[in-house]
Amino acid sequence: MALGPDLVTGRSLVRSLTVRGGEEDARAALTRWAATAAQVRAGRHSDPGIAVADLLDRWLIAPHGWRPSTLAGYTSTVKALSADALGTRRAAAVTPQVLRAGMRVWTTIGVGSATIASRVRCLRSAFTWAYREGVLDAPPLRGMRGPATGPTRLHAPVETVRRILERATAEVEAARAASRTAGSAEAEVHRAEQVLLLARLAADTGARRGELAALQFGDLDGEVLTISRGTSNEIVGPTKSGRSRRLTLGAGAADLWRTSVAAWRDRATHDTETNPAAFGPWLFSTRPDHTVRLSTSCLGRWFIDLAARAGHPDVTLHRLRHTVATVLVGQGDLLQAQHRLGHRDASTTLRIYSHALPLTDADAAAAIDRLYR
Repeated sequence: MALGPDLVTGRSLVRSLTVRGGEEDARAALTRWAATAAQVRAGRHSDPGIAVADLLDRWLIAPHGWRPSTLAGYTSTVKALSADALGTRRAAAVTPQVLRAGMRVWTTIGVGSATIASRVRCLRSAFTWAYREGVLDAPPLRGMRGPATGPTRLHAPVETVRRILERATAEVEAARAASRTAGSAEAEVHRAEQVLLLARLAADTGARRGELAALQFGDLDGEVLTISRGTSNEIVGPTKSGRSRRLTLGAGAADLWRTSVAAWRDRATHDTETNPAAFGPWLFSTRPDHTVRLSTSCLGRWFIDLAARAGHPDVTLHRLRHTVATVLVGQGDLLQAQHRLGHRDASTTLRIYSHALPLTDADAAAAIDRLYR
């Protein structure tokens, strides 16, 4: 008699009993045991007939402690899955074979690989939660591996980053020259200086876009930058890993930060519409008094526009993060790369950037080469 899966191991619980008597006695015992098994399953509040769409709705509104951006992403994915034919199926019947068939259909109709991977992650997470909460008697996707990972994280070559920084520097000089001539272009100077500092900090620290958008003036002490905040769906909170980290900036980046901030404060002091005492805390802002934080999306657009003007429209702010990681891992500084990028574990850094590890088999190659000479 199958009693359902064990709550700890997930293995099916089976009870084997011997009945003394005839066939009638055996059938009566089987009826009693079946009723007992049903009571056990009912005690776990299981709902074996629940549809995928209904299960996803229950999962979405349950308390999880997600970041705002995670909730927004899952909400979008749940909406797509609920509208799909898969949403009408019983959740318990969505086996790995069924889901793989659905993935093939999604690929045929042009759904991207990243979107398919996010749908699979969403379903696996929801089914695991449903099993843990007793909604399902067993996780139907147990043992199924997710879609193949995407291509290698594409970094921006160092020479490309240099050209982007050179373009940003030239734009600052041009904006300052225009301001001295026309006397009315301070807003353009302010933005150009911020774009230069943004590009330099991204190239130096490898910080996430949300971490850069949440930087404040007080985060730099000498040449040590403390990254303790990040944005999630434009809401400022802890960093993605939930932990703060302290990074040493290069001398050039630290000097650029200090001279830029000094110039911005000086302009705010001479601006008759700005109260110097009300100068805000945010490093990046569209306002001269820096009282309002620049949105994360706007920060990204500023850099994309800069890269396009430098002749590299394919370079995003996040690719500079990959450049920092690739350079450090390529030098064998795996732990430094982990710390600078803010990964919880070095295994994450190794898994993503293993392609950049320096080759150490030159002696072996030379030995084998000598054999065939």
